[in-house]
Amino acid sequence: MKLDIPAGDFSGYIFDLDGTLVDTMPLHYRAWNRAMQHAGLKEELSEDLFYSLGGVPTRGVAKIFAKHYGLQIDVERVFHQKEALFLELKSEMKLIEAVVAFARQGAARGIPVSVASGGPRDIVRHTLELMQLQALFPVVVTPEDVAHGKPAPDMFLLAAKKMGVAPAKCLVFEDAEPGIQAATAAGMKWVRVPSRA
Repeated sequence: MKLDIPAGDFSGYIFDLDGTLVDTMPLHYRAWNRAMQHAGLKEELSEDLFYSLGGVPTRGVAKIFAKHYGLQIDVERVFHQKEALFLELKSEMKLIEAVVAFARQGAARGIPVSVASGGPRDIVRHTLELMQLQALFPVVVTPEDVAHGKPAPDMFLLAAKKMGVAPAKCLVFEDAEPGIQAATAAGMKWVRVPSRA
């Protein structure tokens, strides 16, 4: 994978997690598909719809799926079931090596790096630990830390603040449109990481 890095003098790097640092999006899809079928979905969950929502907080995704398919669901129940199903697949997680290497190189040069993920904090931290990335990323921002998740800019602005870097000096790595919209709204340049084969 070749990353298309924009020109600029960047002082901080912010990384999405799922589909950007770790190849988990196909696993999240399988977990969502099963969770939504448990909740009454009578067909396969649309992969196009799923991938279009990358980075959106999990509870928000559940609400969007329910509305799209005309289902009445218990959002909290679906949320917890989906995350439990995802954790059952954790042995299949793999690093996205090109992105992780870029993060490591930046950190080695003294450039602050952080994670801003739409996933629940405990799942994000668990994934970072499983992939032995927790030491690399001292700053981790999740939807629990802000008023609005992606595509709002809040998570990226908070990550920049925690790193001590002006938003305009941050470069964001993202795999999905909501995250790219959030980076743009935060006044940050971005790199698109292809998460769908």
